Amino acid sequence: MAATVESLVSYGTDSDSDNETKSNVSPEKVDPDAIAHLQPLKSGQTMSLALLNSAPEVAVKEAVETGVHLDPSLKEVTYNPTYETMFAPEFGPVNPYRSQQMAAPRNMLSGYAEPAHVNDFMFEQQRRTFSTFGYALDPSVDTTSQNSSNSYIGAVDEAEKKKGLTVFEVGPKKHDKRKKVQGGESDDIDNYLGPWAKYVDEKDGAKPSEEEQKELDEITAKRQKKGRNEEEAPAEEKTILHVKDAYDYQGRSYLHVPQDVGINLRTADIPDKCYLPKKQIHVWTGHTKGVSAIRLFPVSGHLLLSCSMDCKIKLWEVYNERRCVRTFIGHSKAVRDICFNNTGTQYMSAAYDRYLKLWDTETGQCISRFTNRKVPYCVKFNPDEDKQNLFVAGMSDKKIVQWDARTGEVVQEYDRHLGAVNTITFVDENRRFVSTSDDKSLRVWEWDIPVDFKYIAEPSMHSMPAVTLSPNGKWLACQSMDNQILIFGAQNRFRLNKKKIFKGHMVAGYACQVDFSPDMSYVVSGDADGKLNIWDWKTTKLYHRIKAHDKVCISALWHPHETSKVITCGWDGLIKLWD
Repeated sequence: MAATVESLVSYGTDSDSDNETKSNVSPEKVDPDAIAHLQPLKSGQTMSLALLNSAPEVAVKEAVETGVHLDPSLKEVTYNPTYETMFAPEFGPVNPYRSQQMAAPRNMLSGYAEPAHVNDFMFEQQRRTFSTFGYALDPSVDTTSQNSSNSYIGAVDEAEKKKGLTVFEVGPKKHDKRKKVQGGESDDIDNYLGPWAKYVDEKDGAKPSEEEQKELDEITAKRQKKGRNEEEAPAEEKTILHVKDAYDYQGRSYLHVPQDVGINLRTADIPDKCYLPKKQIHVWTGHTKGVSAIRLFPVSGHLLLSCSMDCKIKLWEVYNERRCVRTFIGHSKAVRDICFNNTGTQYMSAAYDRYLKLWDTETGQCISRFTNRKVPYCVKFNPDEDKQNLFVAGMSDKKIVQWDARTGEVVQEYDRHLGAVNTITFVDENRRFVSTSDDKSLRVWEWDIPVDFKYIAEPSMHSMPAVTLSPNGKWLACQSMDNQILIFGAQNRFRLNKKKIFKGHMVAGYACQVDFSPDMSYVVSGDADGKLNIWDWKTTKLYHRIKAHDKVCISALWHPHETSKVITCGWDGLIKLWD
């Protein structure tokens, strides 16, 4: 035991580091019991083990970790603080300029808003009432005492005058001197009839006298009658023959195919090789406004039919003197489309006056009229010999309507398009027909079946307002509104031929008609600049461009029996022959 005490004493006297530690530690901050065993023993003094404090005071956890301070910005406390710790004052210097208003708790910019259970409508109602009349219900007052004057805040006198009504219950006061019907002023709540009630001095309308009413009725009746006549009654049809004799010495009319033009026009033979047209050889003049469509006489092509925006249809000679043979007048608005039957003895015209008319090509008489009160955009006869009495028309109301020319009745409607129908083209030996529309789609139909069996629409596709079938019946050339001509297969699958895309012309916004050369060597089309464009079919290369018209060149036709004759028409009212 003595050895142990001596070692402890020697440890306490010899350790320099401990002496330095003792000199650096303040005696006020060190427990004397805790360092008693480190003090040197005086002479004659002995140390007992009882002087060692085996259980010194230990600070509680919160004093060690946080002391008596609890940070008010903490969101989470990991121990249970005492009441004194929770409500201890915040650390830091006191702000000498802090007022009572600054010391008050705030949860918004302007102060402290106590939670109040008010629905949105009630709050908005009181807010608008306060902003309009200057008073509102006091939300801190019990609702049972809201009849008293102290239940309002703001303009209490105004609240008593208006009986505490809100802005929604008090009508607007438009004029001070005028009163509402049944004697109620706008401030008189009991008789107020609402913001749309009539005033006392307000009449139902300025009623005319009996004489004025009678005259007004006559004018209205005439106007309605005139409107009905213009819209419903078809324009009077008449025709003008421009040649001296309608028949030759043998009794043959101008429909007879000429034999003295150097080629056989009676057969459907096509030339072996076609060539590019180079120059203009003739101009047909007569239309006073733009020409909208031209059609060659079936098989022979010795006559040319044209329709124009001047409401007239004209028949021209393609050979010999190239005269204007006859003019057909019968539409009150611009003629949009024309179509021959198989023999050429009759043709159909479609105009913006909403009428389709069947004409006799030889006599110029209008045989019959058809309408469904919609504008026809295109018309086509069924090419089958046994269905020559049937024709279809694409209408502005998204329908394709099929008529029987003998009865004048609608026999079928094809109603699947989502926009006005622009073209109708018969394919596959006339068993089917293809239609295009403003809805940027292409649909294929079986004849007399009003459900399309093929629907072609891609996000990249544009509207195709002009479609032409190739001479061999295998391809459809579609004038697309993104300035290119697309080629679709006309047999079976109707797939887009991505290798045959003809570009280089500007047609956006115009339905420029496309055509093929008879030997399928070239593709021709007009454009918006009045140019005639000719592409090579195999390479899709733009071979030739001719300035054909001053305005839009709306159609180009390659004569089916000629090697290089192309007919163009434009919105300048001219029809030109190129060779």
